[in-house]
Amino acid sequence: MKQLIINPGSTSTKISLYEGERELFTRSIFHDAPLLLSFKSTNDQLPMRRGVIEELLRVYGYKLSDIDVFIGRGGCAYSQPSGVMVIDEKLYNDTRDDRGGSDHSAKLGVMLAYIFAKETGKIAYTVDPTNVDELIDEARLTGIKGVYRRAQSHVLNQKGVARLWCKEHEKEYEKSNIIVAHIDGGITIAAHENGRMIDGTEGAGGDGPFTPTRLGSIPVLEAVRYAKTHSVEEVEAMCSRSGGFVNHFGTSNSDTIHKLVEEKDEHACLVWKTMIYQIAKEIGAMSTVLKGQVDAIILTGGLVRFNDIVDGIKERCAFIAPIYVYPGEVEQEVLNSEVLKVLNGEKKANTYSGKSVFTPYFWDKTL
Repeated sequence: MKQLIINPGSTSTKISLYEGERELFTRSIFHDAPLLLSFKSTNDQLPMRRGVIEELLRVYGYKLSDIDVFIGRGGCAYSQPSGVMVIDEKLYNDTRDDRGGSDHSAKLGVMLAYIFAKETGKIAYTVDPTNVDELIDEARLTGIKGVYRRAQSHVLNQKGVARLWCKEHEKEYEKSNIIVAHIDGGITIAAHENGRMIDGTEGAGGDGPFTPTRLGSIPVLEAVRYAKTHSVEEVEAMCSRSGGFVNHFGTSNSDTIHKLVEEKDEHACLVWKTMIYQIAKEIGAMSTVLKGQVDAIILTGGLVRFNDIVDGIKERCAFIAPIYVYPGEVEQEVLNSEVLKVLNGEKKANTYSGKSVFTPYFWDKTL
C-alpha cells in the first residue's frame, strides 16, 4: 500500500511517498512570495501546486494511479477536534470556501487529496488541521461582544513534536505542560496543557509575532488607519501572505534576509531581532497561561536552523523551563503514522460535522 502525503505550506509544497511505514521519498519545493502573490487567492494556487506534485511523482517513476491513500494537511473549514478525519465532499467544499474564517495554504492539502482520491477511486484523509479547537473560554473571548479569538495554528507539527519530546523523556503528553513555538514561514506559539492546546497565537489571523509572510499583531487603530488607504483584500493578504519579510524586503526567503543580517544591514538586523523578540514575548505569555508550571519549551520549524534565533529565545526564556530544539517538522511522519493506525484498525477516523467545535455563548446568539 502506498500513501501520498501532501503538505502545502506558506512558502513550500512538501511531498512524501510512503509504502506502509517505509518512506520512499520526501521532497520540499520552495515557493518565494512573488510567485505566490501572483495568484489572486490561495485557491488559485491549486493548479500550480498540483503540477509540482505530479512532476515529483513523474521524476520518481510513479503516477497518481499508483497511490492507494491520499493524505493532505488541512485547515480553513469549520473548526474540528484533534485526530484523523476522512476527507469527504462536505469537508472539501467548506475548506475551499474558508468556512472557518481563515485563508491558509494548508487547505490545499485537503483539496488536492480529495481531488486525487476522487479521480482515482481511492480514499483521502487529513490529520490535525490548522483549525483544531481546544481553547479554554478565557482564551476565546475578546472585548467586543460576539467577536472571538480563534484556534488557528500549526497543530499537526505542534502536537507531533510535543508527543515526540514526551516519548524521548518518558512522559505522557496527556499529563504534561509544554509550550511549543513553530517558527517558519508562519509562526505560532501555543500552550499545551495535559494534551490540549488551550491557548495560542492565531498565526494567519494577524496575531502573534510577525513572520516571513505575516504581519503579526499590530495596534488596532494602526490597522484601521492603514486600511483607509489600502483595500480590505490587501490587509487580509498581509495577515497570511504578504506581511513580515515580504512587506519589508519583497521576499519570504529567510536565507536571503539572514545574509543581509550577516552583512550588518541595519534594516535587516532590526527586523530579524524584532521577530526573535516577539517570539520570546509570546512564549512568556504562554507561560502565564500554564501558571508557570512548564515542563518544556520546544522550538521547531524551518527557521530554528538559524542559531541566532535559538540563542535569542534562550536568552529571554531559559528561566521559564528547559528549552529543546527540533529543527524542521514531523508533519509528514505524523500524517502517515496516524492514518496507518486507522488503516490497521487501531483507531477510528472522525467524520466532518460541518459545524464548528465552538458555538457562540448564549448572550451573543442574537447578534
